[in-house]
Amino acid sequence: MGELLRDWRRTRGMSQLDLSIEAGVSARHLSFVETGRSRPSPELILRLAEQLEMPLAERNRMLLAGGYAPAYPSHELNDPELAPVRAAVRQILDGHSPYPALLIDRHWHLVEANPAGALFTAGAQPHLRTPPINVLRLSLHPDGMAPRILNLPEWRAHLLNRLRQQAAATNDPVLYDLHEELRGYPGGNGHAAPVNDAVSHVVVPLRYRHNDQALSFISTTTLFGTPLDVTVSGLAVEAFFPADPATTEMLHTLATS
Repeated sequence: MGELLRDWRRTRGMSQLDLSIEAGVSARHLSFVETGRSRPSPELILRLAEQLEMPLAERNRMLLAGGYAPAYPSHELNDPELAPVRAAVRQILDGHSPYPALLIDRHWHLVEANPAGALFTAGAQPHLRTPPINVLRLSLHPDGMAPRILNLPEWRAHLLNRLRQQAAATNDPVLYDLHEELRGYPGGNGHAAPVNDAVSHVVVPLRYRHNDQALSFISTTTLFGTPLDVTVSGLAVEAFFPADPATTEMLHTLATS
């Protein structure tokens, strides 16, 4: 447990003194905890984990390493306990139609999507559409969406930066490995043709070619605000909105065709 605590403290760039002050414990006691000379209570472990902003799964891991039971449950999404979560997600996905919306887990695997989400999988090779579908791999792989992303260098840089920040925040080796994999895909050189519109000065849009139509999207991410379940804490809804009237018209046309 002490080794895990020390690793997370260093990941967050905190000294023992910094963490002890934030957690309301003496630096001496914290040092004893890290070296194994003192066994912390589960309450102290959770207080330290809270100050280190550790993911719920990692908090459970540190409790187990300290000899205690996990504090946070981890249900399958189909379990009865998560029925309200499934209902909320379905309402978001359905309500967002005819615009694409995807439910993803903490490793960017596609859990569910509304019908408009098929816009992004159309044309991708089968090995990228076989579950579990990783939406970042689907986006940047040359057999996936990448050939149809009109501003690929810009969008690729945005996704890699976001993934790098997420990996650093969670200290998750799966995300670090995914980042290294995606970095090796082509498409990082060159510059997208400049588009002088209002949205490009505010957010990074996704410019995507569907058939002969150039579509433009902006995206939002929705998280559960107070998760106490490991599974729920890793869920996110990625919703895409049309960034121009032509995209709006095209999506409504596709929905009714």
